[in-house]
Amino acid sequence: MEQNEQPVFGIEKLYVKDLSVEVPHAPEIFLEREAPQIEIQLGTSGRAIGEGVYEVVLTVTVTAKMQEKAVFLVEIGQGGIFRILNVPNEQIEPLIAVACPNILFPYAREAVSDAVTRAGFAPIVLQPVNFEAMYMQRLQEQAAAPHPTEVTIQ
Repeated sequence: MEQNEQPVFGIEKLYVKDLSVEVPHAPEIFLEREAPQIEIQLGTSGRAIGEGVYEVVLTVTVTAKMQEKAVFLVEIGQGGIFRILNVPNEQIEPLIAVACPNILFPYAREAVSDAVTRAGFAPIVLQPVNFEAMYMQRLQEQAAAPHPTEVTIQ
């Protein structure tokens, strides 16, 4: 195999694409002593932005509530630009759905913890995530659907 045919997987840039912090009931919420319930949602998206260049965004949304009252909401879109060359097409989607989010997650975790702390609350430390299991579950759900939708990377 020639040098220019070697598979390439590299990080071009890591960045915060979007960051939002909301504390809708401040300052009164800071007088509450009850511990809030924390809900965490994760999502990933990927798209081609050039020949062999992909943008992947890991979105993490952390919502804290006391009963039905919102305490805070933090959402981050941690982005990355990745170079993927000389990789078979069937391996690109798993790289974008598993490998790239694994790289982005520590940065998103730090940004969430920092944003929650700056909003005046105890830091939230996100537990490790198995992106491979999430990807495999999504594939199984699509295969079980009555009309499976094709998984495509834009």
